Amino acid sequence: MKSQYSSILLKLLVLQCLSLLCVSQDFDFFYFVQQWPASYCDTQKSCCYPTTGKPAPDFGIHGLWPNYKDGSYPSNCDPDSPFNQSEISDLTSTMQKNWPSLACPSSNSIAFWTHEWEKHGTCSESVLDQHGYFEAALNLKNKANLLQALQTAGIQPDGKVYSLESIKGAIKEAIGYTPWIECNVDDSGNRQLYQIYLCVDTSGSDIIECPVFPNGKCSSEIEFPSF
Repeated sequence: MKSQYSSILLKLLVLQCLSLLCVSQDFDFFYFVQQWPASYCDTQKSCCYPTTGKPAPDFGIHGLWPNYKDGSYPSNCDPDSPFNQSEISDLTSTMQKNWPSLACPSSNSIAFWTHEWEKHGTCSESVLDQHGYFEAALNLKNKANLLQALQTAGIQPDGKVYSLESIKGAIKEAIGYTPWIECNVDDSGNRQLYQIYLCVDTSGSDIIECPVFPNGKCSSEIEFPSF
């Protein structure tokens, strides 16, 4: 009887450990992704400003995404950890400024944050709880002031065309690490600066060189639209 009880207890412990592993999901690094609002809006799809008003002409956070070195990534790791707005009440005003949703219809951005936490944030729970996840992204934005880096190099959001290499070089000069640039196409068919990816260690605090870049490429010359 004692042996049978021990066996059941052992099985329960193994199942508990496996469930914790599923929730924690090991990963190798984060992509920290910021987007240029004009390039989100200046497409055939267009955009809607959030209910808090038109965002400032600055890069906004898209997300902090756990990734593997082989280029794949975990997602939706913990359905038992839904987004809870009350857990980030002290961050809400800062997030509305730095992490606004431009999707239509116009919103208070909560659906955007919910998606980012449930798809990506839950896969970093071994390191960051919900508050820590959003706070880490906000801290990284302060650490990586992309607009300032570009403007210091004479690259302005003025609708002009700049070389892709000069954009990457300006960011590496200011931040110390090589970014990956994602482009999209405006409603006239011109390639433009859309998103900038930086890589971050598994603590969510330190920018690192990217172990792998996403797929896709930009033209050698791209537009930096005004907003």
